[in-house]
Amino acid sequence: MTEIMGILNVTPDSFSDGGHYTDRASAVRHAEGMVARGATIIDVGGESTRPGAARVAISEEQRRVLPVVRELVARGITVSVDTMNASTAAAAIEAGAAIINDVSGGLADPEMDELVVASGVRFVVMHWRGHSEWMQQAARYDDVVSEVAGELELRAAQLIVKGVSPDRLVLDPGIGFAKTAEHNWSLLGHLGRLTALGLPLLVGASRKRFLGELEPGSTRPGDRDLASAVVAAFAAREGAWGVRVHDIDSTRQALGVARAWQSGAQS
Repeated sequence: MTEIMGILNVTPDSFSDGGHYTDRASAVRHAEGMVARGATIIDVGGESTRPGAARVAISEEQRRVLPVVRELVARGITVSVDTMNASTAAAAIEAGAAIINDVSGGLADPEMDELVVASGVRFVVMHWRGHSEWMQQAARYDDVVSEVAGELELRAAQLIVKGVSPDRLVLDPGIGFAKTAEHNWSLLGHLGRLTALGLPLLVGASRKRFLGELEPGSTRPGDRDLASAVVAAFAAREGAWGVRVHDIDSTRQALGVARAWQSGAQS
């Protein structure tokens, strides 16, 4: 079954829900609501990675994230932490996080690889070509599918050589990160090339700007939930291990349709 990773941004500036869950109580309530509606993992992030976003101090990231992680873990919720900082990842693991979701795939912090080797937690390796302030300048590819697949395969191999067990790695093509809309659609249309690498695949397209381009006049990120759910359903049919999403209800329904469709095709 495809994992539903519910997004919990405890940030003031994330593109979709920045400022909505900056206090611990509202963040925990929202996470509990997502789990009740079908999320199997809650991904807690304390630093926005939207295009153009500036970095925040590690101390501030931890102030935002760690109290929420502790409370969610105490409630029996599986927690992922979205961070590029090894010290934040280490503190989150100590607080009970089961997954580190690093949008840089371990490239932003030279201490992350060693932490992942020692920790024993799952590690999400996203395709990355640079920080948010300038990443779109790196959106240059001759063959985006082949290049992203090759760069992910190389990064996974580097981690495995250092001692990370392959069964702890998850790959993410980095939809929207150093990618144009055309690049995003090419990757989504060829997910089979990425699942063929033999590692679990996480797809995170939820509410991203390129989906809004399908519906002229749609300006609010929440207007993209239907399109996001359709992407999640197609990703599941292509064998994705998980989808990272904002709206749990539409995603759960879409994945249910995908499962029923697949079951009908096999009967």
